[in-house]
Amino acid sequence: MLQKDETLLVLIDIQGKLAEIVHDSESVIDHIAKVAEGVQILGLPVLWLEQYPKGLGPTVEKIANVLPNQKPIEKITFSAYDTPEFVEQLEATGRKKVLLAGIETHICVYQTAAQLIQNGFEVEVLADCTSSRTQKSHDIGLQKMMQLGVKLTTVEMALFEMLQIAKGDHFKAISKLVK
Repeated sequence: MLQKDETLLVLIDIQGKLAEIVHDSESVIDHIAKVAEGVQILGLPVLWLEQYPKGLGPTVEKIANVLPNQKPIEKITFSAYDTPEFVEQLEATGRKKVLLAGIETHICVYQTAAQLIQNGFEVEVLADCTSSRTQKSHDIGLQKMMQLGVKLTTVEMALFEMLQIAKGDHFKAISKLVK
């Protein structure tokens, strides 16, 4: 089970025109914004990546606005794990459970998940927070990740799993967020 003191969120390449043309983009962007806000309510660290922002553009505003005190990590590699700054920040958290969200499922999310697993991390992909240009590519990306031992989850499932109790300020804030 996900524990809020052992988990972090990694956001991958939710940028520019690509974010607008992936399958079910509006819903995916909404879900990513919700999970980014929700994990901050629970006190989880967030690592945020952008693939070659000069070419692809910045992270979509709806998500960037939820992370006002953070700066994205720029990368040119498909796997975030091949970017030294990401690995340094990841290790600095001291956490071994990673929630993954972003685009595209079958390229950058898949390759990041694969390398995280190879390096001893537990990975859960937020299936409602990932997408590809085609549904088929998204589905195959999820299947390949599951074959590697990655677990699937959703925003609501992950947030309530980490809450563990249906009372208090965190519960009220998360309940309001997911409705």
